[in-house]
Amino acid sequence: MPARMNHAQSSNGWLKSYYFLRFAVSAAWVAVAFTVARSVPPLAAVMLVAYPAWDALANYIDAQRSGGLGRNKSQLLNFAVSILTAIAVAIALGRSMNAMLAVYGVWAVVSGAFQLLTAVRRWKSNGAQWAMILSGAQSALAGLFFVKMARGADAIGIANVAPYAAFGAFYFLVSAVWLSVGDILRKSRQVAS
Repeated sequence: MPARMNHAQSSNGWLKSYYFLRFAVSAAWVAVAFTVARSVPPLAAVMLVAYPAWDALANYIDAQRSGGLGRNKSQLLNFAVSILTAIAVAIALGRSMNAMLAVYGVWAVVSGAFQLLTAVRRWKSNGAQWAMILSGAQSALAGLFFVKMARGADAIGIANVAPYAAFGAFYFLVSAVWLSVGDILRKSRQVAS
C-alpha cells in the first residue's frame, strides 16, 4: 500500500506541473488571441495551427511520463488527431475561416472525448479528475457549436476560438489547484496521525 501511495503522489506531482503548464500556455495563447492576433491575420493563422500542434505535443509528453503512448491509448489517439488537425487547419485557412472553424469543431468533439476517457482512466489512480471530465465534455459540446457556427454567414476569426481555449485553461488551472489542495490535506493528515 505505501508503494502504491508513493506512486500516486509522484504521479500527482507530475500532473500538477503538467496542468499548470497547460494552463499557462493556454492563458498566454488566449491573451495574444484577444489582443494582438485579432488584428494581425498572419499571427492568428500561425496561432490557430499552433494550438492543436501544442495539444499533440502536450499529450505526447504527458503519455511518456505516464507509461508511454502504448499504455495510454486515449492519449495516443488524441496525439494523432491533434497532429492531423494542425495540418487540416493549415489547409483550411487557405480556403476560409469558416472551413478552419469547422475543422476546429470536429477536433474539439474528438479530442474532448479522448480527454474525457483519459480523465476517467486517471480517476482510479490519481483522483481529482472531475474538472478534466467536465473539460472533455464541454470541449465536445463546443465542437458541435463550432461546426454549426461554421455553416453561418457571420464573420469568423481567432476570437471565436479563444473562449474555447480560455475554458480549457480554466479547467487545467482548477485541476492543478485541486490536486495541490488534495496533497496538502493528505500531508496534514499524515502529520496529525
